[in-house]
Amino acid sequence: MIDERACIHPTAKLAEGVTVGPWTVIGADVEIGAGTEIASHVVIQGPTKIGKNNRIYQFASIGDDSQDKKFQDEVSRLEIGDGNTIREYVTINRGTSTTRVGDNNWIMAYCHIAHDCIVGNSTIFSNNASLAGHVIVGDHVVFSGFSGIHQFCQIGDYSFIAKGTLVTKDVLPYLMIAGGNEATTAGLNAVGLKRHGFDEQALLDLRRAYKVIFRKGLTTQDALAELESLRKSNPHVDKLANALVESTRGVIR
Repeated sequence: MIDERACIHPTAKLAEGVTVGPWTVIGADVEIGAGTEIASHVVIQGPTKIGKNNRIYQFASIGDDSQDKKFQDEVSRLEIGDGNTIREYVTINRGTSTTRVGDNNWIMAYCHIAHDCIVGNSTIFSNNASLAGHVIVGDHVVFSGFSGIHQFCQIGDYSFIAKGTLVTKDVLPYLMIAGGNEATTAGLNAVGLKRHGFDEQALLDLRRAYKVIFRKGLTTQDALAELESLRKSNPHVDKLANALVESTRGVIR
């Protein structure tokens, strides 16, 4: 299961059933869970922990030093969960503290996840999508090709970032964002929500909330006041409103 031409550090821990291709390098303090398949010419540096049943394709670079000028070789980590697909030439850096990627993410070729990012579960990164440092990504987010996220932004659950869109503020859950360098909201991510089982009432309530926040010209406080009763009856609207309240960078409108 481990090609004799691979170079694996004596302190690396590979569980039963791990596959490693030729000319792959696995460094010190790397732990890899059962059933993970690693192709040829992959470099994995530690401290890095990778869970079960991941598939890492050729020429990926996983767990190397943080690309942060403040990084001074302090102890830092990368943690990757289970069931992820990591395609060719993907780079995922350790943090200045910890970079974390959850479960069942689909990360296509040439994507970059920078230092100290926190990525949730079941996301899709289309080719060349990139996160700068300290970005927080929720669950079921879709990043289209060549999209880019500025450092310290937060991307809410079930949101959709269109191709070539540059995000410089927070993205609320459930929304579509488009517009290239001038990113704006493009409505509710209705197709994505339907695919994930959101019923018609949930979609109706979220559309109402969207109009209150983005289309009625209200201040944030006035919008929150108008949404008060809807927040009590629909947890999705409550999540949307909470993300608006908690944003420290402002949100894309």
